[in-house]
Amino acid sequence: MPNSAPLAVTAGGKFQDPEFTADGSRRASVALHRLETLWINTGTLCNLACRNCYIESSPHNDRLAYIRTDEVTAYFDEIAHMGGGVRVIGFTGGEPFMNPDFIAMLAEALERGFETLTLTNAMRPMTRHCEALLGLRARHGARLRIRVSLDHYTETLHEMERGAHSWALTLAGLHWLDENGFRPEVAGRTCWEEDEASARAGYARLFAQLGLACNADDPIELTLFPEMDASASVPEISSACWAALGKSSSDIMCSSSRMVVKRQGAVRPVVIACTLLPYDPRFELGETLSEATGPVPLNHVHCAKFCVLGGGACGGA
Repeated sequence: MPNSAPLAVTAGGKFQDPEFTADGSRRASVALHRLETLWINTGTLCNLACRNCYIESSPHNDRLAYIRTDEVTAYFDEIAHMGGGVRVIGFTGGEPFMNPDFIAMLAEALERGFETLTLTNAMRPMTRHCEALLGLRARHGARLRIRVSLDHYTETLHEMERGAHSWALTLAGLHWLDENGFRPEVAGRTCWEEDEASARAGYARLFAQLGLACNADDPIELTLFPEMDASASVPEISSACWAALGKSSSDIMCSSSRMVVKRQGAVRPVVIACTLLPYDPRFELGETLSEATGPVPLNHVHCAKFCVLGGGACGGA
């Protein structure tokens, strides 16, 4: 973004230089104010192949390998050595419940006193672990959070994204969670050409019809994600944009979170800047949390479209 016109879209060459935008303005960056949420990518394999999955998860995509319990607990040990600070451990995929070590990782995080947030489609990979989940819920209560992906409040649009027969199975998983005291959260999308108020009203009607104890007006209980499109033409974010947009770098999720991934064939996991950029090597920060404390240049279209202009965040903390 040029300083004189902070919202003007520049021509080609955007999102290339980590220090400067295409017009020569100083690129905005985000300092790690405090590490509050550590995301663990459990692997990219998933039981679904959603049409617009940002991470391209599918039954065949294993670019990010299944991470192991001992690899995850090494990061928990590092957090303890650092004196804490992290409040939430988030688990995402792929579908986390497909990782053979997932229940053990989840239990370890809870036993260490973390709040956990698991992102799931609530289908068969989750429901085959009902007994284990009930045990964890009995021991750890509300610190065990589960967020279910329900892309729209109508079957037609949800299945347009997730595929045939996904609606009923997801609703069944949601029902099970709700009936067993988990108070599940829901994640939807805002790509359906309706405003947020209309979307929340639609989800509220659905929750009422289903008898779910989920408040559609609460931004945590119902998170609505802006759409991501790596080919979209969006303005770059210069340091001057914070004032122009009335925002602060501390509003952006990489100011308080990091994600651990294990690439297929890699000896060890690595820490990356955020959940949205698992494949871009420019956002790989090191193998340890202590190596990953530096500022993150907003040098990707997702930084601009999803985080800054879209106001999106994965909402762990």
